[in-house]
Amino acid sequence: MEISRNVFLLSLLALFTLSSATVVDFCVADLKYPVGPAGYPCKNPANLTVDDFVYSGLAVAGDTSTSIFKVAVAGAFDITFPALNGLGLSMARLDIGVGGVVPIHTHRVSELILVIDGPIIAGFIDGNGIAYYKKLNKGDIMIFPQSMLHFQVNVGDKPALAFVSLNSANPGFQTTSQALFANDLPSEFVEKLTLLDAAEVKRMKELFGGTN
Repeated sequence: MEISRNVFLLSLLALFTLSSATVVDFCVADLKYPVGPAGYPCKNPANLTVDDFVYSGLAVAGDTSTSIFKVAVAGAFDITFPALNGLGLSMARLDIGVGGVVPIHTHRVSELILVIDGPIIAGFIDGNGIAYYKKLNKGDIMIFPQSMLHFQVNVGDKPALAFVSLNSANPGFQTTSQALFANDLPSEFVEKLTLLDAAEVKRMKELFGGTN
């Protein structure tokens, strides 16, 4: 009986040791390979350094003058910060010029915004068409639930700054304006879908680079 107990304990210890040795704590993306449903393949951990886990791409203010919406977005996603691969989170920096907006858009995941310098009006529209929006000031946070259309507007007299976190390393991004007008969907269909007249649809397609 004593021998059987010892054998059992040794087997359990060996199994625990083996399991601990094979646990993957992180998977820094190897961007040389294509992404799959579970993310990118992992770099060899033996080749990693602390620099693989540090990203400085959100430190510098973006140029809002080049955007028709007067906004600049810098993202820390798996494609720009490979250490996020498989961890289910990411961040982005929003620089919003005076009178600028982050237009109505959606992600396939939830988003949390933290205002660093405002004020801004932020909000989302739920599946029942109810709009939840509020003026946010420095230090305020707001949640945009998964897949909800949402937006931010600078209502101050100076540039606004906010950071957002999302619960995916690759959250996706689609604006309604670009989805409607930056494609080759025939204008007569867009007119019916939006109730806009032909002249306005043409103007919007020219603005966003759409055809037909």
